[in-house]
Amino acid sequence: MAARKKIFMAILLLIFLFLFSNSRAGELSFGVKQHLSTVTRYGAAKGGRNSNYVPAPDGCVPIHLNLVARHGTRAPTKKRIRELNNLENQLETLLKSAVGNGLSLHKVPSWMKGWKSPWREKVNGGELIPEGEKELYDLGIRTRKLFSDLFSDDYHPNVYTIRATQIPRASASAVAFGMGLFSGRGSLGSDRHRAFSVVSESRASDTMLRFFDCCRRYEDYRKNQEPEVDKLKEPVLDDITKSLSERYGLNFTQQHISSLWFLCKQEASLLDITDQACGLFSPSEVALLEWTDDMEVFILKGYGNSLNYKMGVPLLEDIVQSMENAITAKEENQAPGSYEKARLRFAHAETILPFTCLLGLFLEGEGHVFKRIQKEQSLQLPPRPPATRIWKGSAVAPFAGNNMLVLYSCPANSSADEYFVRVLHNEEPIAMPGCDGSDFCSFQMFKDKIVAPHLEHDFNTLCTLNGEEPMPPPEPSKLSLFRWLFWLRNDDKQPRKDEL
Repeated sequence: MAARKKIFMAILLLIFLFLFSNSRAGELSFGVKQHLSTVTRYGAAKGGRNSNYVPAPDGCVPIHLNLVARHGTRAPTKKRIRELNNLENQLETLLKSAVGNGLSLHKVPSWMKGWKSPWREKVNGGELIPEGEKELYDLGIRTRKLFSDLFSDDYHPNVYTIRATQIPRASASAVAFGMGLFSGRGSLGSDRHRAFSVVSESRASDTMLRFFDCCRRYEDYRKNQEPEVDKLKEPVLDDITKSLSERYGLNFTQQHISSLWFLCKQEASLLDITDQACGLFSPSEVALLEWTDDMEVFILKGYGNSLNYKMGVPLLEDIVQSMENAITAKEENQAPGSYEKARLRFAHAETILPFTCLLGLFLEGEGHVFKRIQKEQSLQLPPRPPATRIWKGSAVAPFAGNNMLVLYSCPANSSADEYFVRVLHNEEPIAMPGCDGSDFCSFQMFKDKIVAPHLEHDFNTLCTLNGEEPMPPPEPSKLSLFRWLFWLRNDDKQPRKDEL
């Protein structure tokens, strides 16, 4: 009987050790850098992979490339730097209060005692950091390698059009990408760089890349919706606040937790530090905090409201027009160097996310969900962890996240269609629900099934608040000097939301 009891206890011990070791292995293998929503670095989002690119079918040749890319990894903005400076003071007060109440600090991580914000001395913020420059520089090199025939011509701004918003981190990203794309093609320096043109539209009239900043109705929607988003986040923040207060013996508030999560994202993404602020949270808590960020992005910039992506139609129209121009150039047998081969754009998460929704990518569910997008109906929120979900900010719009739309000529194709479109998301072919789940779609089907349902909208009518007269559309590529100077004079006085 005693021997049987010993065997039973030994089995229980082995089961416990097995479960514990598996649990610890799961925690150790959990990579927090891949769970930072839209603050995720490009390399972390891709999981160390360069690309899963699969060549186009035989006989298909790329004749035009459209790129819509987010800027690379950046420093925190001035607003966020102030939040981190406040956190420094709040943590100091929190620790002093605990000591004053006779509580022991033995549970408190050592880094938190005397912590100083790494950005406390900074006056400005939001700029592209060296790691972000490299993300775009390397992307430019890989793009030229992937589409060597497209980038075989000598550089000319009419052949390779590069556009960026007037936000410095976007234009700096365009420059870094161009340096990689055209490296070795010029005569400047030992690396034979060459000069190239980056065109920017006025912020006040950039309906192509900053439509979110030009749409009055969207601004009104976002302002009204943000408090509702905060309410949806509250239960998660409340639970985690209670857990961390008990775990570390400190009287944390929801604001503390929110700021510590932001600090975790900045430390992990910008400084490669994962054992300080990030170390406060368990993997399951990180997953929940990531979900709250993804949910906010979904509601305010994604499928949560059709206005979020309908206002991006001018960009979609511009892409289709560039493809039609490329088809005309090919059919007229225009000479190389006389027509555009690539249109390259650099903007923000607020640009990438709506544009990705216009294409119908990262949908949760079957084909009927895409039909709801065609009818421009809101979708249900991404499922809460531990349920798996497709919509993740780290996948949809990490730093340097991008969509490439490649137009192919396939003269040997047996069907009536000669021209096809392929979408690469973060350099990998991605299935398009509007093209029957294929990543290679006839240009006509692309226009009929994906583009056409959105084209009934006029940007100025869509974005005008009730009771206002629609503003006349700005002339393309024209800069109103007076309006620009007025904007510069008043820029520091304007309330500015934290852009991604």
